Order: sequence, then C-alpha cells, then structure tokens
Amino acid sequence: MTQASIFTVPITPAEINESQIVDGQMARHLGIEITAVGADFMTASMPVDHRTIQRIGILHGGASLALAETVGSIAASYCVDRDKFFIVGQEINANHIRSVKNGEGSVHATATPLHLGKASQVWDIRILNDAGKLVCVSRFTVAVLEKRA
Repeated sequence: MTQASIFTVPITPAEINESQIVDGQMARHLGIEITAVGADFMTASMPVDHRTIQRIGILHGGASLALAETVGSIAASYCVDRDKFFIVGQEINANHIRSVKNGEGSVHATATPLHLGKASQVWDIRILNDAGKLVCVSRFTVAVLEKRA
C-alpha cells in the first residue's frame, strides 16, 4: 500500500532547486540542493568546502543550521496551500554530534515532520555525512501564516 504524501502538490527535487534555491540567496551561496522528496520527507545536501567551514577546517555549526532551516522551510512550505498560506521560522536548535573536515564530501539533511498543524509545524532534521554517520540533529518550528490581499 502506497503512503499518501504530506505535500499538497507533486514536487521533484529539480523543480524545487529551480524555483526555491535561487541566485543571490544563502542556500545557493552555500551549495545547498534538494536531493530527494518522499511521501513524508525531504532531503537536501551541502558540500563541506571553503563556503561552509570554520577557521579550524571543519563544518561550521551555522552552516549546518542553514542547511537544516533550508530543507525544513522548503518542506514546510509544501505542506500548506501555497496560494493561501506561507511559513516563517520561529525556532531552530541543534546538537552537533560529529565533525566533518573540509573536503570530506557533503552532508545530507533529511526533514521529517513531528507535527503538521494549522498554525504551526515542527520538523525533525537529521544531518548525516557521506558515510551515513550522524553529524547533527535539529528541531525546527515554523508558523503557518495566512496571506493577505
């Protein structure tokens, strides 16, 4: 039996990368790309390189949070009627579990919902390295707001 999608419209990573990750914005600057969309998750990747490391040559915690908030925000925005509502981040936290060194590939963030309400959503985001080891866990809360004319 196929699981129903949490997303309100059919979407592909290519469509999202073209329409949501645009030049001049942080996600594009950091090299973030959506890589997978499932019935109840969305995954994005980000290289660990000169754009995303801190002074000692490891992945910057702020870059991990930017990755988590990017995939969480995009996923959350596709769980509402985008003609009537929009989402904004309210709170994000993270626990950094393991470091990733410059040049060790990419990190991959998968967002899954813990709560999809009418006024708010809460997302669990797990960031893994290329070897599949846990790098960071994040909890992201968004407000669902009504568009006004």
